[in-house]
Amino acid sequence: MPDFRSNHGGDSQIVSNTGGGGVCMMRSTWRDEQHPSFIHFIASFLRENAFRLNFVNINPDFIFNCGGLSVAFVFVTNWDCSISTPIFSRVHKLKGQFGHLYVVVTLTNREQNESFVRSYFKHGMTLGRPIFVPVQDLEMGFEKIVRIAHARGVCKQQDAISKLRIEREHSVQGMDVFLRVLTSIPGIDNHDANALSQAIGSIEAISRASKEHILEKTDLSGEKAEIITKFFRDPEYYLGPKIN
Repeated sequence: MPDFRSNHGGDSQIVSNTGGGGVCMMRSTWRDEQHPSFIHFIASFLRENAFRLNFVNINPDFIFNCGGLSVAFVFVTNWDCSISTPIFSRVHKLKGQFGHLYVVVTLTNREQNESFVRSYFKHGMTLGRPIFVPVQDLEMGFEKIVRIAHARGVCKQQDAISKLRIEREHSVQGMDVFLRVLTSIPGIDNHDANALSQAIGSIEAISRASKEHILEKTDLSGEKAEIITKFFRDPEYYLGPKIN
């Protein structure tokens, strides 16, 4: 059995110092099937990449949570064509349970690789559903797992940031329209419009507000409150002003 601790060197950091890792859940029965030195390697590797490791009873071998995204993995550490049927049956079942599923298979020689390819098509797998990742050794396999999980998490975070940026832009644009509408009312300036927005809300709510309600909720004068109520209820007002 190789000494994974002695092999564990070089550039083992995948997650940048500025970005957090996440949580790694390992299936307890999978752990019990592995050599203790490999589990030690995994624990050290995860720690160096800011991942918290938990041992739990789950269906996949690993579930990573990075950036709010869960990614599941099956890790076949010793390929044997004689037990390929239960492996692929399990994969078929898991791909219906997890939207992001990867299968990492250790294939150390040409014979194993050819055996795996035959079994893959024999069991009716669809290319890319899920994605199979062949590797040459266990360390490479687990490093691939962490890289995939981290990359998917980063993409998820970037997508969320992009959506927030778009929402913020829409919010700014919406506020700009709001201010343009209210400041088109004679005598109403930006301060008045902001006060109405914070205290009463939307233009629709302002249009329904009474003079007394406006005076109660804002610092607008009685004259301005009356102008606003007339603007939304008197054709002589709401047909007159124009939005610039």
